[in-house]
Amino acid sequence: MVREKMEISSRQDEKSQESAGKKGGLRTMPFIIVNETFERVANSGILANMILYLKFHYNMTNAEGARVLFVWSATSNFLPILGSFLSDSYMGRYRVIAFGSIISLLGMISLWSTTVIPRARPRDCHSLVNCESPTSSQLALLYASLALMSIGAGGIRACSLAFGADQLHYPDKQKKTMLQSFFNWYYASVGLSLMIAATVIVYVQDTAGWKLGFGIPAILMTIAAVLYFLGSPLFVKMKPDKSLFSGFAQVVAAAIKNRHLPPPPSGEWYHYNKGPKLMVPSSTLSFLNKACIMKSPGRGVNPDGSATDPWSLCSVQQVEDLKSLIKVIPIWSTGIMFAVLLNQHSFQILQAKSMDRHLCPSFQIPAGSFTVFGLLTLTIWVAIYDRLLVPKLAKLTGNPRGLGLKHRMGIGLVLSCLATAVSAIVEGQRRKRAMEQGFLNNGYAVVDMSALWLVPQHCILGLAEAFNIIGQIEFYYSELPKRMASVGMALFALGMGVGNLVATVILGAVDETSKKGGKESWIANNINKGHYNYYYWALTILGGVNVLYFCICSWAYGPSKEEEFGVMGKEEEMDDEMKNSENASILL
Repeated sequence: MVREKMEISSRQDEKSQESAGKKGGLRTMPFIIVNETFERVANSGILANMILYLKFHYNMTNAEGARVLFVWSATSNFLPILGSFLSDSYMGRYRVIAFGSIISLLGMISLWSTTVIPRARPRDCHSLVNCESPTSSQLALLYASLALMSIGAGGIRACSLAFGADQLHYPDKQKKTMLQSFFNWYYASVGLSLMIAATVIVYVQDTAGWKLGFGIPAILMTIAAVLYFLGSPLFVKMKPDKSLFSGFAQVVAAAIKNRHLPPPPSGEWYHYNKGPKLMVPSSTLSFLNKACIMKSPGRGVNPDGSATDPWSLCSVQQVEDLKSLIKVIPIWSTGIMFAVLLNQHSFQILQAKSMDRHLCPSFQIPAGSFTVFGLLTLTIWVAIYDRLLVPKLAKLTGNPRGLGLKHRMGIGLVLSCLATAVSAIVEGQRRKRAMEQGFLNNGYAVVDMSALWLVPQHCILGLAEAFNIIGQIEFYYSELPKRMASVGMALFALGMGVGNLVATVILGAVDETSKKGGKESWIANNINKGHYNYYYWALTILGGVNVLYFCICSWAYGPSKEEEFGVMGKEEEMDDEMKNSENASILL
């Protein structure tokens, strides 16, 4: 009887493997990569120039428009974490991406409808005063469109990379090569999509108008969704499994429930996973150790060693995973202010709009396209650093990666302050020229000053990203257990989201404080009457304080695994596919 059951099980496994062999593979990659690329082109192309649409067609002030975009960016960074949780725990990656594609398409169609339906937005205003404010229903349509696009992006971006890896069911060595190829193509597609969004889509919006400028992203998203569903019969669709985020919540819940239990007399009282080695939790953050105390030997544990109620009893591994996450939080928090300094592109667009953007008499750079200089700088620097500088720096520092991760993160923070200081200096000169040319009361005037003066600040920001963002992601991968690699990317996205929310608070505080006593706000709707240079100096000072905070956190953290054991730690060394996964995540 037992032999018959084993034979039936064996035949079922063979059929399952044969079925899996008919699906997946490299043939599925175009459907996944095109879906992600078109979604990014569409979303990024809309975001790049959105401040101008809000200012000139929804009659929002500069501060109001920037606030809307900060919240939109924050939401777009938070939702991939939710998407990852839903895919891992309940829906599976295929369904989350499918859901995200449909929702994102609906959002883009809704936004496009605001350009073709006259009553969907207020009448255009050609002055900076006494403009018609948008109605509640008009704002509801606008905000619903942005919310739908954020939800869609959260589903697609959270799962595309892992879903692509699911399709590659080759033997180990061949799979490793295929994964490297997929990650490289994925990374290239992300960079290309951002370049296209910052150039082609923005140029269309500037020259052909918003109907076509928002219509093209909607068409691209339609193509992306259709291709994804056409590829559905070819996809390997993994079933959802337990999420790490659920495990963290279980540790906290179990620790609270067991808070009154006394420490066990021996390690046997701790619940642990199957394996030859008995694990005992560390003494740090000992209050969490309560989560893995059994009330009596063998009670609450299944025959296979798992807990009958994971919300009352957790493994030592779960507890230690949460401790490792808590340990990196202080250094993670230094990235919040970095995100604030990084995401000031809305005001940079307004600066560019008021300057001479001509490269030649017949062509001028769109105001929203100046971010491409930062992208180019990041890409070029990464190549130069990796190929030329690392070998030389490695000899000086003894670190195979040249500079240590915390050093690179710190350099990125300093560079972000430098970029904001340069922005303040350039804006001061731009405003001075506007005064000299008699444009104080004309916020739409183009000052006789080349917009190429804005290029250095974008290039320095690109360098800051290359140091800090890449350093952040590598730091999380190095310090967290390898099984928590996805948490590292979630931490980065969360930091960017929180940074956007903090930016809205800073913006509101500066706006309210600077206009007290009837004075003109530093962030006035008329860029020539305002003092955006003062706003940039305030951000620079806050960034400098953040650098000092980073130094304290770095000192308190102590030696990292990289410093103790080598570039990626002795026990948790990253393999090639994880390195490529990190590269693909840099521009997420």
